[in-house]
Amino acid sequence: MEPSIADRRYPEPEARALALGLAAVAGWATVATAFKLGLTRLEPAQLLLAGTVCSAAIFAVAATAQGAWRISPRALAAAAGFGLLNPVLYYLVLFEAYQRLPAQVAQPLNYTWTIVLALLAVPVLGQPLTRRMLAGVLISYAGVLLVISRGSLGGWHDLDALGIALALASTLLWAGYWLGNARWTEPPLTLMCWSFLLAVPVLAGVCWLGPGWPPLTAHTLGYGVWVGALEMGVTFLLWQRALRLTRRAARLGQLVLITPFLSLVLIATVLGETVHSSAVLGLTVIVAGIWVSRQG
Repeated sequence: MEPSIADRRYPEPEARALALGLAAVAGWATVATAFKLGLTRLEPAQLLLAGTVCSAAIFAVAATAQGAWRISPRALAAAAGFGLLNPVLYYLVLFEAYQRLPAQVAQPLNYTWTIVLALLAVPVLGQPLTRRMLAGVLISYAGVLLVISRGSLGGWHDLDALGIALALASTLLWAGYWLGNARWTEPPLTLMCWSFLLAVPVLAGVCWLGPGWPPLTAHTLGYGVWVGALEMGVTFLLWQRALRLTRRAARLGQLVLITPFLSLVLIATVLGETVHSSAVLGLTVIVAGIWVSRQG
């Protein structure tokens, strides 16, 4: 039987989805480095304000192009709440963790958000916790212990305890944000656009009351664009487009598993951190646990 026109065209959208997905993954792989470099010159609130302004501008342009501005008053109120969660609370906590910890520790700990999401989905969304999911959770947190211990029982004493707590707390905030979003039918771009726009004045107030306005320098603008575009803005749009094109969303999602390993390469080469073998092993175990949990 001769394939239909749709069948013959199918590989092309899949190839485009793969290319867009890889581009998003490549962007996300750079952000741990961006966080550490940006935080050498800016306070967490200042870096976040610069990044949020950039990402809000990107979402506004995209919403205008796609006609995605329209939102109900109820959804607008929800978007304001989501904006307080992400970007405000989530990134303030995450940036503080990055300021206190080596990137090779903060990044793997934050990456366990997907495991937290699976756990919270049980009571919030009523999803079952299968044996494979539970096994994946246990495996991933064994990897967390490897990262924190640095291969020895006393290794965690060399790390900032508050930084560890903040990195783990960020996973709760991020998972909670996405679970909250799952209950709304508005287009993700619409919610993200309004959430980030409404977060800008909040972050401006945080800077005014705290460390002051971020200085208007080339470095500030550069880090703001780097964080805003590759962590929050452009990568989100690329990933959403890839998901719309593909018929294999689960397989596309596996691409994200390579992100932290690419990130470690940049952490070593750009930041100059001597990556401990326990960080690599621990991250491998964390990713293995995530993979196992997704099979459930």
